[in-house]
Amino acid sequence: MPIWATILIALIAAALSAAAFFYFGQQHRRKTAEAKIGSAEEEAVRIVNDAVKSAEQKRKETLVEAKDEVFRLKAEADKEIKDRRSELGRQERRLDQKEEALERKIQNAEQKEEELRKRSELVEARLDELEQMKARQLEKLEAIAALSQEDAKHLLLSRVDEQLVHEKAMRMAAFEAQTKDEADQMARELISQALARCAADHSSEATVTVVPLPSDEMKGRIIGREGRNIRALETATGVELIIDDTPEAITLSSFDQVRREVARMALERLITDGRIHPARIEETVDKCRRELELTMKREGERAVMDVGVHGIHPDVVKLLGRLRFRTSYGQNVLNHSLEVAYLSGIMAAELGLNVQQARRAGLLHDIGKSLNHEIEGSHVQIGVDIAKKYKENPAVIHAIEAHHGDVEPKTPLAFVVMAADAISAARPGARRENLESYIKRLENLEEISCSFEGVETAFAVQAGREVRIMVKPEVINDDQLILLAHAITRKIEEELDYPGQIKVNVIRENRAVEYAK
Repeated sequence: MPIWATILIALIAAALSAAAFFYFGQQHRRKTAEAKIGSAEEEAVRIVNDAVKSAEQKRKETLVEAKDEVFRLKAEADKEIKDRRSELGRQERRLDQKEEALERKIQNAEQKEEELRKRSELVEARLDELEQMKARQLEKLEAIAALSQEDAKHLLLSRVDEQLVHEKAMRMAAFEAQTKDEADQMARELISQALARCAADHSSEATVTVVPLPSDEMKGRIIGREGRNIRALETATGVELIIDDTPEAITLSSFDQVRREVARMALERLITDGRIHPARIEETVDKCRRELELTMKREGERAVMDVGVHGIHPDVVKLLGRLRFRTSYGQNVLNHSLEVAYLSGIMAAELGLNVQQARRAGLLHDIGKSLNHEIEGSHVQIGVDIAKKYKENPAVIHAIEAHHGDVEPKTPLAFVVMAADAISAARPGARRENLESYIKRLENLEEISCSFEGVETAFAVQAGREVRIMVKPEVINDDQLILLAHAITRKIEEELDYPGQIKVNVIRENRAVEYAK
């Protein structure tokens, strides 16, 4: 047999064997699967039956529990209803009791009202009877006194007014005397201590400055050809140059210290330099004016450092420096402000006040004088505006506003600054004033004193520190004398500006003159 036939037969036998194995395997797997499916169905039937039995058991148990819960809730509801009914019954009984009590009170009130009405009628009848009796008594009194009721009332009120005026005057005099004695003693102690601890120099500022020259030939160079140089100097500085027979000296005259100082500095530099002509004069004056601004700033810083006050705005420091070249009645305002600051600090320390705040208020009290030639208004109002602009303390602002009595001082600090300002201004040699204004102030003082009714004449004495007033004794009595002194004092304070204080001395005198013959 050929080999390929053998191989073919082997392959066919292998294929048949594989087919037989596959068929029998499929049959075996099918039987196994059917057996498993059958057992699974039986298990499922068993589980379902168990679940049905368990659910039935649970339903029965739940039903029993629900019935028990219904019975319990019903019992509780019955009990609550029973309790509420019993509570309502008790409330109804209480309301009945209250209603009975209220009815009894209403009855009692009606009875009392009736009793009050009867009593009111009796009282009204009694009042009518009393009014009639009073009228009859008044008629009898008027007949006995020969005065009507209005006349008697007027007489009584007039006598009461006289007694009250006398008592008021006596009490005012006693209280004023006691207060003045205590205040004068304390003031003398404070002022004496302040003056003893603050010894400031006083020198009146002049309105002219003398510039020395190296020789009289320099006068001609300063005058220049046809006076060109001196005209240029006067125009640039606003100062009058007086060139007279005084040897080796030129006088600068001006009420403005700043202009006079600029002219002095410029003239000294021109003399030293030797080049004197209009262009050089204008250049030198401008340079000196700028240097003077720096000098004023340094003067302000020095003043702040000397007083020991910190935190002042730089612009206010510059304004303080300008006071170095400002005078008031011949007194340098910056030196005056420094002295007021020292005095205020000393008195504040004695009174237990804030020393730093007192020094600050004393230093700034005349700050308005640095601008009062440039802005309309009094130096007090200008100073208040400056202090408010730079956020100063309200107590310091009030002290500035009240230091001349423009407003009533309301704080101890304001009184301290006012007293320190008066001490510094009134000290001998501190200030000067011209004869015309001095005489005018005395005339105004006498005129105000004579403007009151009952004043016969008035005399201003002691350089205006005292006014003596003679009154008519037949018009002004002793009680009215005190009231008149107060009225004159208030009017002087309102209408006059003066340093220090003025003593108002009112005199009433009766004289009886007879001649023995």
